[in-house]
Amino acid sequence: MASPALLMRVVASAYSVAEKAATIVRNVMATGDLGIVEKTGANDLQTKADRLVQMSICASLARKFPKVTIIGEEELPSDEVSEELIEDGHCEEILKKACPAQYSGIKEEELVIWVDPLDGTKEYTEGLLDHVTVLIGIAYGGKAIAGVINQPYYNYEAGTNAVLGRTIWGVLGLGAFGFQLTEAPAGKHIIVTTRSHSSTLVNDCISALNPDSVIRVGGAGNKIIQLIEGKASAYVFASPGCKKWDTCAPEAILHAVGGKITDMHGNSFQYNKEVKHMNSAGVLATLRNYDYYASRIPNTVKQSLVP
Repeated sequence: MASPALLMRVVASAYSVAEKAATIVRNVMATGDLGIVEKTGANDLQTKADRLVQMSICASLARKFPKVTIIGEEELPSDEVSEELIEDGHCEEILKKACPAQYSGIKEEELVIWVDPLDGTKEYTEGLLDHVTVLIGIAYGGKAIAGVINQPYYNYEAGTNAVLGRTIWGVLGLGAFGFQLTEAPAGKHIIVTTRSHSSTLVNDCISALNPDSVIRVGGAGNKIIQLIEGKASAYVFASPGCKKWDTCAPEAILHAVGGKITDMHGNSFQYNKEVKHMNSAGVLATLRNYDYYASRIPNTVKQSLVP
């Protein structure tokens, strides 16, 4: 059998790297010393887990795929990373799947990996552990084509016998795995939005959509999971604040199952390495019925958000 395509090797490694990351996240929490630092303010935090996980992910992937561009959320000194942070394993199951033909010839230098070591940091510091995800998104030609989302605390309230944590992954043209794809209840408009970055604009936009209910949770990864598991019908965030590392992995997984994510104007996100990091025109995402929501975004909201 031919050796697996580069893309599948990168995804298979990212899977194991994300599982290692989850272990680090849980270990830091277990010590009780989170090492919290404010970056730009009280809602923009960094912990020891963010720092260690980013070092682990970036160093592990860079060692295996030296020509890939890797962009992480945290600005960290490029010190030597200790060996105990390096993960060199891979998920064998992923290597058994055929790479979609359109990606079979990709070279290392054509890939950009966007890393959010701990999405939902504020929630992590507040003990809302099921909001937390580790995000590794893989882009080619400016598009998110594959992603890995790990939830370190999935099942954490399910009792001592439950398996803690899970890893979801997907590749465009292949599908997404590690969860049960479920559509939101028909005829119900359930919106998931930010928990800690709310604003008048965010709330006015949601009101205009006249939802049956609104779920407020932390983390972009967590919000996309609400969509693909049928707990919410749209993710609506009419504000700048989300960055490319927040959306790359979730976008790839959502698109792999037929969903759609754009800014508030309907523009798709670009993920080439030169792109600006901020998604300044907000986020609108659905698993189904994208047009229903997109057509109801008020013009006042669109005018307030410049791409």
